[in-house]
Amino acid sequence: MDTSQLSSSKSRNGDIYKEKATINQYLIISHQRDTTHVDTTLSIYKDYKFNYLRKDNFNLIAFSNIGQTYNSLSKEFGNNAILPLFGARARHFNYMEVDDIHYYYVPTPFTELFFKTAFQQGQVLDAFFSVNTSPQFNFSIAYKGLRSLGNYQHILTSTGNFRLTTNYHTKNNRYSLMAHIVTQDLLNQENGGIKDEDIENFQFGDEDFIDRAVFDPQFENAENILRGKRFYLDHKYDIIKPSDSTANGVTVGQTINFEDKYYEFYQSTINDFFGDAFVGTILDRTTLENFYNRFYFDYNNSVLGNFQFNFDYNNYNYGYDSVTVLNDITLPNRIKGNTIALGAKFSKKFGKLNIAGEILANITGDFDGTMLIADATYIINDDFTVNTSLKLNSSAPNYNYLLYKSDYINYNWDNINSFENINTRHFVFDLKSSSLVNITLDYTNIDNYTAFINTVDGIKPFQSSEQISYLKIKLGKEIKYGSFALDNTILYQNVLSGDGILNVPEFISRNTLYYSNHFFKKALFLQTGVTLNYFTAYNMDAYDPLLAEFYIQNDTEIGNFPRLDFFINAKIRQTRIFLKAEHLNAAFTGYNYFSAPNYPYRDFAIRFGLVWDFFL
Repeated sequence: MDTSQLSSSKSRNGDIYKEKATINQYLIISHQRDTTHVDTTLSIYKDYKFNYLRKDNFNLIAFSNIGQTYNSLSKEFGNNAILPLFGARARHFNYMEVDDIHYYYVPTPFTELFFKTAFQQGQVLDAFFSVNTSPQFNFSIAYKGLRSLGNYQHILTSTGNFRLTTNYHTKNNRYSLMAHIVTQDLLNQENGGIKDEDIENFQFGDEDFIDRAVFDPQFENAENILRGKRFYLDHKYDIIKPSDSTANGVTVGQTINFEDKYYEFYQSTINDFFGDAFVGTILDRTTLENFYNRFYFDYNNSVLGNFQFNFDYNNYNYGYDSVTVLNDITLPNRIKGNTIALGAKFSKKFGKLNIAGEILANITGDFDGTMLIADATYIINDDFTVNTSLKLNSSAPNYNYLLYKSDYINYNWDNINSFENINTRHFVFDLKSSSLVNITLDYTNIDNYTAFINTVDGIKPFQSSEQISYLKIKLGKEIKYGSFALDNTILYQNVLSGDGILNVPEFISRNTLYYSNHFFKKALFLQTGVTLNYFTAYNMDAYDPLLAEFYIQNDTEIGNFPRLDFFINAKIRQTRIFLKAEHLNAAFTGYNYFSAPNYPYRDFAIRFGLVWDFFL
């Protein structure tokens, strides 16, 4: 890590004295109370995360405009939820969940500014500030905003994520709390993609269509928005601390999470792209209010390990305010009720071996749900670490599979009593070695796999009677020679059963060749190189803008096109500067690149940005 010295002040015996604070004193705390520290270094992995999501998006392919959605090139089934999730999952990539919110301890005020150019009349800015008003109390405030017009007609994006966090502990460290407030609004104009008759004009590189604004999309009068606000509190009290002349520790705590969100689709006039409608102007609004309350009891013994017992209460209210009668059947307006769940956790360290487990099950309520996790990590030496985990999960499909209502006739259904729980068995083996290779083997087996599919009556939810078996093997290795390095990530995937239901490319790869060095007496650190991204052709999921969901299609293969990026990244003190020529091969390797059927991928573009850290 960067060992630059930063000014701070502390108190000793009533006297104020000055000392230098190191970077590792600026702590970042997860909601599970795991701690890392601020990192101002520049690495190739920082380049991978320098994007709108601020995450490594190796297995995602973006749509043409920043802030739209992403198509998933591999599937993730590590969800631990035992209740349905809110729908519009394609709009959730930038929706910050509880896991995405962090808390801080900083010896001096800390500010971080993230900036990156967008496409046509816009940019993305993420501004963050944190301060400790005392050693016991910290608060942070942050806002990420985006506006981008895009290169195609009617795909403007405008999003905002506001975060306010605080954490506090008493001087004797017996009581502590973490809390946050998050409000989010994610707006996208929707155009349905380019028309079928224009696909050839795009693929052939016709000069009349190089200006993407000349394409006539499916429609130009629709938009969708996801809004949400969340209030979260986790606080605990140590009745007995292990330091109180005993090897035992006893803690009681509570977690409260209230979240209110809605998804809305608006279209000024109906369009036959979605079929017939009840009314001339479309305004679909789906809401969810969810209140979660957990009481937990921790018992920590230096010999036996750490035990936690949980009591969970969940109250949910999902649905609509309008009444819909379809084929003489009245659809229910809401799915509402409450559940009570009991759970337990265990963790223990045996020398170099760490084991952990968790179990949770709904014991009352209309939704059955269970979850079991077993995890083991063995640190062989400083270079080799092995981790294995097994997750068993049974939960109802997402709410929009169970009940959905729209002004468009085809988008109305009630599957509350007909859909079964999705049962998932997920096994992961992970070997990490910087000198050898990083290997991850991921195997998933699913009963009652649920997805959207295109039928003669439009897009409908579908639950498979066929068992799905899905294998992933991921390899990662960086090879260094002097100032040069080649970083490689390759993912192999195979749908062992359920082909045509779960569609993924067989191979995904990312290879980066780059040069790194210091210049001007180490005042400047520079990295420059090229990154090649590639995935094999497959029946990529299609996108439905009304639902904000992807659905299965088996008619159009997409893929087998390289994406080559050239970058120059630099670090000057605590500022990291990023300059990238994205998809620079677009014009000479062919215009056969798409993010989903009828949705072209991005053309060549030069984009600039920076991350600037301030330590006062």
